[in-house]
Amino acid sequence: MKINALPLLFSTAASATVQGFDISGYQPSVDFAAAYAAGARFVMIKATEGTSYTSSTFSSQYSGASSAGLIRGGYHFAQPASSTGAAQATYFLAHGGGWSNDGLTLPGMLDIEYNPSGATCYGLSESAMVAWIKDFGETYKSATGRYPMIYTTTDWWNTCTGGSTAFGDDYPLVLARYSTSVGTIPDGWPYQSFWQNSDAYSYGGDSELWNGSEASLKIFAKTA
Repeated sequence: MKINALPLLFSTAASATVQGFDISGYQPSVDFAAAYAAGARFVMIKATEGTSYTSSTFSSQYSGASSAGLIRGGYHFAQPASSTGAAQATYFLAHGGGWSNDGLTLPGMLDIEYNPSGATCYGLSESAMVAWIKDFGETYKSATGRYPMIYTTTDWWNTCTGGSTAFGDDYPLVLARYSTSVGTIPDGWPYQSFWQNSDAYSYGGDSELWNGSEASLKIFAKTA
C-alpha cells in the first residue's frame, strides 16, 4: 500500500480534516496541552538545517508534544547548496529526525522551498535538484524503512524541479498555501497529505491540516 494513498482510503468523509501545527525555535515555549484541548492532534517540529544547525528547543518541544498526547515528528530545512542530500539526511537522523512505528511518530519531513538568503533554486539545475531530493529520501528510507514527507509550494516545485513527477507515489506531500483552498497540487501528486493553510496558529507556529480523519492519521503515523 502506498503511504500517500492513506488519506483517501481511510477518510470517513471527503471533507474530513484534522488540525495540527508546525513549530521551530521561534516558538520556544508552547502550551501543547492547550493545543490538544483545542483540537490539535499532531505537530511537526524543526530539528535541523543543513549539516550544522540543530534546534536547541527540539528536545523539549518533542517531549512536551509527547506528554500532551500529540502525534509528532521532526523536520529538516534543506540547504541543497551546502552538502549532499545523503549528508543532510544523515545529520537529520542523528538529531531527532528518525521514525518508529509506535503510532505516535510522523515520518520525517524535508522542508524544501525558496532559499531565504540566496539563489532561488540554490544554484542547482532542475535535474540536480531532483537528484538531491532523491539522495536525501533514499538515505532516509534506508535508515527508517519509510520515505520522508516533502514540504514545498507548487510554485517552487515547478520552478526548481521542473514539475518532477518522481516522488508522488512514495513521498507524502505537505503543501504550503496560505489561502482558503488548497489550489493547484504540484505535479506528481494527486492530492496533499497535509496542507499548511496559514502562517499563524493560536498556540504558535503555522497551521496544518491533515487530509483525512483522525483514525486515518493514526494509521498514517504507524504504517511503513
